[in-house]
Amino acid sequence: MNSVVEVRLVDIKKYFGRVKAVDGVNLHVRDGEFLVLLGPSGCGKTTTLRCIAGLERVDQGKIYFDEEDVTDLPPRARNISMVFQSYAVWPHMTVYENIAFPLKIKKTPPHEIERRVKAAAELLRIENLLERYPHQLSGGQRQRVAVARAIVVEPKVLLMDEPLSNLDALLRVRMRSEIKKLQKRIGVTTIYVTHDQVEAMTMADRIAVMNMGRIVQLGTPSEIYHKPQSIFVAGFIGAPQMNFLDAIIETSEKKVLLKTKSFEIPLSPTYIEVLKEYTGKEIVLGIRPDDIYIKGYTSIPSRGRAYEVSGTVDFVEALGSDTIVHVDVGRDILIVKVPGEISVGVGERVRLILDLNKLHLFDKRSEKAII
Repeated sequence: MNSVVEVRLVDIKKYFGRVKAVDGVNLHVRDGEFLVLLGPSGCGKTTTLRCIAGLERVDQGKIYFDEEDVTDLPPRARNISMVFQSYAVWPHMTVYENIAFPLKIKKTPPHEIERRVKAAAELLRIENLLERYPHQLSGGQRQRVAVARAIVVEPKVLLMDEPLSNLDALLRVRMRSEIKKLQKRIGVTTIYVTHDQVEAMTMADRIAVMNMGRIVQLGTPSEIYHKPQSIFVAGFIGAPQMNFLDAIIETSEKKVLLKTKSFEIPLSPTYIEVLKEYTGKEIVLGIRPDDIYIKGYTSIPSRGRAYEVSGTVDFVEALGSDTIVHVDVGRDILIVKVPGEISVGVGERVRLILDLNKLHLFDKRSEKAII
């Protein structure tokens, strides 16, 4: 492969008429990194990827590959490859001809084409399919052909736009691991677009979460999940979604009280300084379903501080490996995720244990994380 490169976006903006699709994106993708652009439909992630590819012309800002300004270069001059959601393989060409096509366009010598095609096919485990036509392949095999065609030109940057969304669930899981292992093997800088948080969490070295044309948080999968910087990120990452409850902070010299509509939690005095300015103000309390336990049904971590609240089971979703329990705790519903073998019934009274080490507090107006 060619030497890997860093990709830098500096204040990128892209408009479609009056619609601001990309709104001042700044991003540094490290050389050899697998970076995922994650967000809901219409957040600007695909437009950002197309700007990097040169398929969309930016209205403002600069794009650099290492120190080279590629902002105004056409796609063919950027030495990138792109894999699309639709496999985009030529139906009238064999697998070999599909993979070889971009090399022929570049007038690569025939012996070099043969060497590279066979090497790419072996990496993707499709060397026994080279004489077949696309209609003779499964969806997963066609997607492997598309990936082989992308890497055969030894690009500086590999761009992937929702490449697995047309595959069935089982095949998506298999292809996730194959693409990730392939990327590590060849070491190419890769930018991958998806709306699927599971894909992002399992594949990315780092995730750039996007919303309304902006990157709202950039970090490792662990940082994005455990330390969300806003209500949007906290709610978008994780299934089931994080519980959000309106609350008010009350502080005194020695204690901090977190009051929701349904219960009051005494917080650690270490929060007094941090929360002093929020005294008497509305905030948002967040806690993930994984961080709430049903007393008598699930094992409760012994470390740290906990809070107990009673409630009535309102609804149960039995998903096999997991069970999602909706518990009415007064004027709020808390969603709890427990192992699938646990059986609780609607109307049953339960005691919930909240892990106070895992609480998230957000400013209600700005929606930014406080702690």
